[in-house]
Amino acid sequence: MTLLPLIALLAVPNPAQHTIVFLGDSLTAGYGLTRQEAFPSLVEARMRAAGLNWKVVNAGVSGDTSAGARARLDFVYRAKPDLLFLCIGSNDGLRGLPVAELERNLRAILDRARNSGTRVVLAGAMLPENYGQAYRDAFRGLFPRLAKEYRVAFLPFILEGVAMAPGLVQEDGIHPNAEGTRRVAASVWKVLEPELLKVKPAAR
Repeated sequence: MTLLPLIALLAVPNPAQHTIVFLGDSLTAGYGLTRQEAFPSLVEARMRAAGLNWKVVNAGVSGDTSAGARARLDFVYRAKPDLLFLCIGSNDGLRGLPVAELERNLRAILDRARNSGTRVVLAGAMLPENYGQAYRDAFRGLFPRLAKEYRVAFLPFILEGVAMAPGLVQEDGIHPNAEGTRRVAASVWKVLEPELLKVKPAAR
């Protein structure tokens, strides 16, 4: 995925709307799906149905790591997000990168959000068993620890009930298919809706 769709979304922000940015990797970008099938678009449809006037920016880049997401922060913050849905780190784990490096990058993103007055929903991640118990435990435990420290809303595992489930993932066995993504969107919405409602609705 290129950054061209994101550039278009960042252009000429509407001051009458609040803005939510989904910052993530291929799951956020909607790998193997149309952009309308990606979970940020499905969540946007739920917002509209609920009468919430929010601008949605899908800042997902396939293959991105936490370092990549951190490097894109200045660009992403051109959208002046009121809320950040942070779903990054899986590629760090799959590549076996140090958990300490992931923590530094996540902290930098969370610090930027806190200093900018941006609310955050943090999504956790898990790794397959072949990565070793110690590494998996350190990786998995990082997300709830940071969510607690920074006092942000937390979704423990965005692929709960979907990961490696027959009929819910694509042929690669990793990325959710359209039905799996609908389930992801439902899980995201449960955690996200209360955070949206904490921001005063923008006028239509």
